[in-house]
Amino acid sequence: MSVPDPLPFVRTTFPSLRERGRRLAELIYPGLRTKDLCKEPLAVVKCCDISHLTICGGSNSWHPKATTTLPCGTLLMAPEGNDHLTLWHLGPQQLCVDFHGGRIVSDAGLLAVRALERPLRVIADLAAQLPDPRSPKFIRHSVEALLTQEVYALLAGYPDHNDHDDLRTDPLFQILADVRPDAEQPLASGSTLARFAYAFTRRQAELPLAERPVLLEVRAAQTQRLKILNRYLVELFIRTRTQVPAEVILDADATDDPTHGAQALSGYHGYFRQHQYLPWHVYEGHSGFPLAVWLRPGTIHASLGAVEILAAIVTQLRAAWPQVRILVRADNGLGVPAVYAFCEAERLDYVIGYASNPVLERATAQALADVELYYACYGYRDPHVQRFEEVRDYQAGTWPHARRVIAKVEINPHGSQRRFVVTNRTEPPAVIYRGLYTPRGAVPEQPIGEMKNGLRCDRLSACGFCANAFRLLVHALAYAIVVLFREAAAGVEEVACASVGTLRQRLWKVGAVVVTSVRRVWLHVSETWPYRGVWLRVQAAVAHFVRQLAPVAPVGGVVAN
Repeated sequence: MSVPDPLPFVRTTFPSLRERGRRLAELIYPGLRTKDLCKEPLAVVKCCDISHLTICGGSNSWHPKATTTLPCGTLLMAPEGNDHLTLWHLGPQQLCVDFHGGRIVSDAGLLAVRALERPLRVIADLAAQLPDPRSPKFIRHSVEALLTQEVYALLAGYPDHNDHDDLRTDPLFQILADVRPDAEQPLASGSTLARFAYAFTRRQAELPLAERPVLLEVRAAQTQRLKILNRYLVELFIRTRTQVPAEVILDADATDDPTHGAQALSGYHGYFRQHQYLPWHVYEGHSGFPLAVWLRPGTIHASLGAVEILAAIVTQLRAAWPQVRILVRADNGLGVPAVYAFCEAERLDYVIGYASNPVLERATAQALADVELYYACYGYRDPHVQRFEEVRDYQAGTWPHARRVIAKVEINPHGSQRRFVVTNRTEPPAVIYRGLYTPRGAVPEQPIGEMKNGLRCDRLSACGFCANAFRLLVHALAYAIVVLFREAAAGVEEVACASVGTLRQRLWKVGAVVVTSVRRVWLHVSETWPYRGVWLRVQAAVAHFVRQLAPVAPVGGVVAN
């Protein structure tokens, strides 16, 4: 079909870009109705290297055979619902894009995680303990289904509730939630998940707010969930150990969680210079397993609530393993008399950072002078010099007795510094500092970094404090599953020490075609996937790990036909 170039006439008569595009399409296709066009332009041909672009049909009044080429600078309009795009030419061929490839999912690698978590009942056992004040007649999604959906969305990199409005019909996430991959059976929406975080209920909705006794039940559910989840993390750690540990290290640290808007109990912190929460994390030092995560207001002291949280963890650990040795390790934010007294009363070892003061500086002045003299003479061959000293008989004014203080005196090209720790361990100073305190750089710093960067636990966007605290604990549960996944695949070198981001990029984010039949649901993965061998080895390791922990549980493995 030969059509004169209408571009000069359209530009002159219709200065508006939208009207120009509509009129141009009508001139090219006289039978095209205005209502068939999108409200916004499809594209504008601006690139000088692309002289022509082809529009193809897509509706009853715009047939695929009716094609024409448009000059550079033309505003393109497409029929409503058209999802076929022609981008550019590859030699004599056109590069086209459409969305008719069938049901293809992008996170098929998460099936290996589900094969570990499901037989161990990590989510199912927790769901059975959580209070749910919802009205039974309105419930369409169980607590287990909601938790499963949210945990695996976090693992896949979807941290916001809004993401679930698109994920609820994704076949892969339906499979993970034990739902047949059917668009007619969608998972929970983002609004449903948000209401669940608030423990919202429609019961007694016909009554005024002041006359609803169920609101007391809602408030109790909000607070009890936080205690149950933190207790469950310790229970999960205990029952997933393949052997009784000789020592458990409680690595505790507070971290900043920036807030945006008028979120309940957020406040401005002078040190971080931002409005924030100040959550408190506790991880097991050898494995990095999360044992407690408590959301706290943003302006409190770092040690607030530490004794109560540690006491609950210690009670559970000793109930399971009476002879286990427990070490408490933390920075100077936990260096307060109440924590020292608690550890000594409970016969716990501790290595806790301590802030510098004039008394300690005077006690280590000679050691600093010796190190500076050595550095002046031999710094050219030894640019990093450290010396470890013990400060004897040091007793702060608020301490009932003297405690052992270890000092690290260091000088390097950036200058000199002195760091201190308080401990009741008897090893030499260098062993205390290097062997016990310095590993804090791996735990808890690395798990906190993975929680923030890998699972986005700092995206607490709810207005209510308890809702945000619950969401933070769901992130902790997801990270606990990640730790178990790495422990199960400890024999696979590529996975044993991989971060959340690496696991997601290499093993979890993989496309698969979903094909359903009467008896089976197939996920066909590309035969050229680079990490196919790694994934199969991980799946075998997961199956072996599950058999160790749950000999009678069904194991999700690779079935060969």
